Amino acid sequence: MTVKLSVNLNAIAMLRNRRDLPWPSVTGLGRIALAAGADGLTVHPRPDQRHIRFSDLPEIRALIDDEFPGCEFNIEGYPSEEFLELVEATEPEQVTLVPDDPQQATSDHGWRFRDEKPLLETRVARLKRQGFRVSLFADPDADEVDLAIAKSLGADRIELYTGPYGACHSSSQEAEKELKKLAKTAETAFRLGLAVNAGHDLTVANLPALVEQIPALAEVSIGHALTADALEFGMGATVRRFLSALGR
Repeated sequence: MTVKLSVNLNAIAMLRNRRDLPWPSVTGLGRIALAAGADGLTVHPRPDQRHIRFSDLPEIRALIDDEFPGCEFNIEGYPSEEFLELVEATEPEQVTLVPDDPQQATSDHGWRFRDEKPLLETRVARLKRQGFRVSLFADPDADEVDLAIAKSLGADRIELYTGPYGACHSSSQEAEKELKKLAKTAETAFRLGLAVNAGHDLTVANLPALVEQIPALAEVSIGHALTADALEFGMGATVRRFLSALGR
């Protein structure tokens, strides 16, 4: 199975926002990434617009529609009314709901499905009525009850939070433990009829083992490590390196 690569543009936008200038260009680097073989672009528009700005969304949508119509736009975020309205106006192919507090630096845990079911039930239903594919952020050790709730809500996919796996970059033994958790959770999700994405702290070095453990993985969303590598190798070459790490 081909694992798709979605390039997260948040870190590029954060660098741009350090100055009141239009560079580095979010859409310009997105164009290079897609031309190099990436399958889509991901953004996480937070309420304070500290990286991706709301004004970036129609520009990225137009880039994909006009130049790369076979690629996908994935918008992730906490399902506030403001976020849902942004999604509805932009019409991405995929919406990934994450349980972020607005003050968080980055996503660092999955949904507590039992506690958050009432909230998610209304938000997922609203998105599904409009035809969006919905993915829900899940912890690497989410159990069968959690995933069954995700399925019952109408979610199409989960996105496995791979931060703990990425944090084991200096310990192969700890990385192996985290991989087993991810693989077990993925197997449960597949059995329930959910497709599986993955994201957070994924690198050229740790992707091959993840794909080996979860060969039916649908998509990975990668931003920080990919952007860091792009500073060294350039965006086009970096995307090709990540595709190679995915076995493509």
